[in-house]
Amino acid sequence: MTADIVIKQLSNHDEAKLLDYEFTQRYPWYRSGDYYERCLKENIENNRITLLAFYKGRAAGCCHLLFVSEYPSFQNENIPEINDLNVFPEYRRKGIASRLFDELESIASKKSKYVGLGVGLYRDYGNAQIMYSKRGYVMDGKGLSYNNTQVEPGQTVMVDDELLMYLIKEL
Repeated sequence: MTADIVIKQLSNHDEAKLLDYEFTQRYPWYRSGDYYERCLKENIENNRITLLAFYKGRAAGCCHLLFVSEYPSFQNENIPEINDLNVFPEYRRKGIASRLFDELESIASKKSKYVGLGVGLYRDYGNAQIMYSKRGYVMDGKGLSYNNTQVEPGQTVMVDDELLMYLIKEL
């Protein structure tokens, strides 16, 4: 089955347009725009690695490695962040996410002893939470963050995609 999976770095405008199209077709919350063009620019500048996954020749998802995280703790400690893992629903449970992570962890290991990520805290993130734990990611010990700002005791926050627990892994 792994021979059916091809992983490659985002490298041209056609691939950026393909990702924009694929996300637009699958997710009502996604707003078509220049996001993947900006990702391409950051890939060319070596500030980000965006990996595309293909399954049997069809776009199956993508994931990013940010060399400078927006999460202050990772920034301060120069920990690269795996960011925005997305495997399209019809391609899940085929080992694609694991292959993306294998590649991104390997790339991160050339620059850092650690890699980190943030994960959402509600049910939609359950499969990701389980996968990250199985891959050896542990909580960074800094508590919850909302929009990359530490949540203080007694503070009220919205449970949405900005409420994250950050995890790290020694490479």
